[in-house]
Amino acid sequence: MSEADFLVKVRDGATMIADACQERLEKLGPKETRQTVAVKEETFTMLKFENQEGAKIGSYQVAYEKNNIPEKFNTAHNILQQSNATINGRYRGQAYVYSYWLYGQGKIYRQKLKTST
Repeated sequence: MSEADFLVKVRDGATMIADACQERLEKLGPKETRQTVAVKEETFTMLKFENQEGAKIGSYQVAYEKNNIPEKFNTAHNILQQSNATINGRYRGQAYVYSYWLYGQGKIYRQKLKTST
């Protein structure tokens, strides 16, 4: 069996598993499959972010409260706070370009989501 044939079989198997899981979730009903709806990403993208580089997580950006319009910063911060957004449990919506989280006072962090190819 060639590597290409093997990869096709793995892909097809994964698709079958995903379809079976989706079917089961639909049978469970909305109560158990409930997901929170994310706000529009513009809530966050309107903030002024500064580029940063970390040894563990690579490139990311930080919006500082002092460099942003207070109302806009507070709105975004409150959403992340209510969602308990942390580096290990980031906030993001289905069509988001970035994931967002809080750490420390007066800062909102974001990192570009990896695109699947």
